[in-house]
Amino acid sequence: MRAQHYIGEGWKHLVLILASVVVILPFYVMLSYSLKSPGEIERNEGGFFGAQEPMVDERCVVIGGTPESCTMRPVVFNYTKVFTEAPLLRYLLNGVIVTVSIFLIQIVVALPCAYALAKLRFRGREFLFGMVLFCLLIPVHAIALPLYIMLAKLGLTNTYAALIIPWTISVFGIFLMRQFFMTVPDDLIDAARMDGMSEFAIVWKVMLPTAVPALLAFGIFSVVAHWNDYFWPRIVVTGNRDLFTPPLGLREFKGDGDGSFFGPMMATATIIVLPLILAFLLAQRRFIEGITLSGMK
Repeated sequence: MRAQHYIGEGWKHLVLILASVVVILPFYVMLSYSLKSPGEIERNEGGFFGAQEPMVDERCVVIGGTPESCTMRPVVFNYTKVFTEAPLLRYLLNGVIVTVSIFLIQIVVALPCAYALAKLRFRGREFLFGMVLFCLLIPVHAIALPLYIMLAKLGLTNTYAALIIPWTISVFGIFLMRQFFMTVPDDLIDAARMDGMSEFAIVWKVMLPTAVPALLAFGIFSVVAHWNDYFWPRIVVTGNRDLFTPPLGLREFKGDGDGSFFGPMMATATIIVLPLILAFLLAQRRFIEGITLSGMK
């Protein structure tokens, strides 16, 4: 029996290792390409770091630089191009403004809605919760055209409002927080009511502090989704480069026919992904705790 247990555990670990390799492989390629020269990328050689042999930036020479001043290592070339060929810092700032604004407004809307669906008794509550579940099934692409027409008629395209307003109500956030609030004892809420607190005060002074793990979990989902969103910004931001979000910034490095911009493109992707990875690693324990307590096992 013990031998069978060890064999079963071994197969489980093998499957997990293979799955991890599949997930990590794109990041490995992305980071490796961001360190290598165009020739090494084209020929798929040089290992992970590449030879790092000095190379001459032809564009630097064209604009008047000397071959000596335009000579640099591939890793320096790729990561320098990230900031000289496009205003990447501006794109990153736009990403922060959009994702943080969406998340904060989503919290303002989701918490009272989730509290009402979880703890208040009123006619039609189950129907409203069913509508929340139904809305989870609607893909964003199905409502993109009506949303765009509405924003265009209001003159809001090519503005921060167009990037933020459509996503301020998150049915997933309402569902996640409602599931978490269902685990909060009713005695805590009854005690707050006996102290004379209103329902809105209970939401923000009692439920909000207890919901921090769930909020962090939802924050990871929300920030990752909108930080990486290419589809919607590509539709509503067409004539204002200053409003480009990080994924749109990748278009500045779209590969030429000779693939000479693949290195800077991968360097840009690395810089864009890095904040999300760091945020998840820092909030990993709370993220898992929030998912578990909300019943989404």
